[in-house]
Amino acid sequence: MQHKIGVIPFSIDGDRLAIMFVTSQKRGRWILPKGNLEPKESHKKGCKREAFEEAGLKGKILKNFPITAVITKSSASAIEQTAVTYYPMLVTEQLDEWPEKSKRERHWALLKEAHRVTDREDFRSLINQFTAIEPWLLATAKQKIL
Repeated sequence: MQHKIGVIPFSIDGDRLAIMFVTSQKRGRWILPKGNLEPKESHKKGCKREAFEEAGLKGKILKNFPITAVITKSSASAIEQTAVTYYPMLVTEQLDEWPEKSKRERHWALLKEAHRVTDREDFRSLINQFTAIEPWLLATAKQKIL
C-alpha cells in the first residue's frame, strides 16, 4: 500500500469553520488535496506544496492534528487503496492563479455541510474525524491568527 500526504484546507469566520474541496483530475469528483512526498521532503513542506499546486492555497499546517485515512481510487484494472496522512491547514491566502488551475475546480463548504459535497464514503469518514476535533482546531487556529 502506498502512503501519501494531504491537507484539509480550512478557514474560520467566528465559530464557523469551512473546508475547501478540489476536483480530481480524471473524474471531476470532490476530493481533498493530496500527493506524494518528494525525496527528503518533510510532511509539512509536502502538504504546503500540494495545497498550492492543486488549490492555489497558502497557510499554516497544524501538525499536531494529523489524520490518516485509507483512500480508494478506481483504475482500469482494480481499486487501489492508499494510506493518506492529512493535516489540517489554516488557509491564510487563496490565489487566483495556481499550477493546476486548468485541471481543477475548488469549492468551499461549511464543515456542517461538507458531507454533502462528496459522494465518497472514505472522504465522509475523514470529514467525520475532522469534525470530532473541531473545538481544538478552532482554538489552535485562533491562536495562530492572533
